[in-house]
Amino acid sequence: MYKLRKCVAATALVAALGAFVSGPAVAQDKELTLCWAAWDPANALAELSKDFTAESGIAMKFEFVPWTNFADRFLNELNSGGKLCDLLIGDSQWLGGSATYGHYIKLNDFFDKNKISMDDFLPATVYAYSTWPKGTPNYWALPAMADALGWVYRKDWFARPEIQAAFKEKYGRALAVPTNWDELREVAAFFQGREIDGKKVYGAAIYTERGSEGITMGVTAAMYAWGFQYQNPDKPYDMEGYVNSADAASALEFYKDLYKCCTPPGHSDAYMVANLDAYKSGQVAMQMNWFAFFPGIAKDEDVGGDKSGFFVNPAQKVAGSTLGGQGISVVAYSDKKDMALEYIKWFAGPEVQKKWWALGGYSASKVVLEDPNFPNTAPFAADFLKAMGGVKDFWQEPTYAELLQAMQKRVHDYVVADKGTAQEALDKLIVDWTQVFKDDGKI
Repeated sequence: MYKLRKCVAATALVAALGAFVSGPAVAQDKELTLCWAAWDPANALAELSKDFTAESGIAMKFEFVPWTNFADRFLNELNSGGKLCDLLIGDSQWLGGSATYGHYIKLNDFFDKNKISMDDFLPATVYAYSTWPKGTPNYWALPAMADALGWVYRKDWFARPEIQAAFKEKYGRALAVPTNWDELREVAAFFQGREIDGKKVYGAAIYTERGSEGITMGVTAAMYAWGFQYQNPDKPYDMEGYVNSADAASALEFYKDLYKCCTPPGHSDAYMVANLDAYKSGQVAMQMNWFAFFPGIAKDEDVGGDKSGFFVNPAQKVAGSTLGGQGISVVAYSDKKDMALEYIKWFAGPEVQKKWWALGGYSASKVVLEDPNFPNTAPFAADFLKAMGGVKDFWQEPTYAELLQAMQKRVHDYVVADKGTAQEALDKLIVDWTQVFKDDGKI
């Protein structure tokens, strides 16, 4: 899920917001509006949906909104009971609130009637994108867009003999894809300030954005690798010794060190698009970003093809990746719920899911992901599959926005603004979160 997705759009906007998929002429009442963010996967979904229109006679209208306005636009729509969206691909963190406040329709009976089994989708995506309360068989969305945080690197730079030799001389090992965060830090430090092809380059573009969710998505990529947990698994909302554990503090310290040592100048408020820009312009040797953007990188005229390689979020004490991705839900305020459900049924089909992946979407269907040939379908496919096997997610509580804003402040204050220690930041975060849960009647 892209949590409180107020980040900058990482791709050009869909050519015509609200444009119709081409297809047979149909009556005005035989159309659905699907709401999502404006990015490459949305273009792929618009193309895919032409098949739905051809088969059903139902026209598809799309409301694709830039990531900068995505959360505000559609949460306002839901909270006001608006009828713009019949279908919504919303952030997974919206599930708690959308289920609790009646924004989405529950899909269990529909799934049962149409023999749509959640066993046919990757368990991590069902848990994250579909269920509320978490882990219960109560489904509010169909897994639609699987995603996780991964890494991209300049494979062509890594392969240069003179760079290989210099790295070997400095670190006593071959320059290779990092398998843990210590190795990643060494690689980033090695490239920081190095001259390549007459241009000064830097180590890594990482998430530091303060306004929405960026730095939280970045620091948790490290914290999950150190074994971070949000709460006592045996006692919900018991956070002492978990959120602020010694390992969590060590991971946060490490992330700050990586930011200070190895990022481009001025990279203090960076999220998806800033990292993409830094990488595509040849400024950095590596970038963290969502797998959703990797097809575009692979095809990019400047850094695509053999120039780029991909790797899963490095382990440290454990393997873990920050979860992205979203589910597709039927909006409770729609006057066309039956047609919207027809779209859900169509989208869940195995052949549709195969085409979804082929067009650049990220299927969560086992028929796609468990195909023996799947790792060979894209240069990042094997790492994507590995990442999805170890994803971890932020809180999905109805109060997630308050929880997220608190973490954004505490970690940005420490990492970027140099306020206090990592331990103090996490101790204060527990105080913040405890108050949010008290106000919500959870503790």
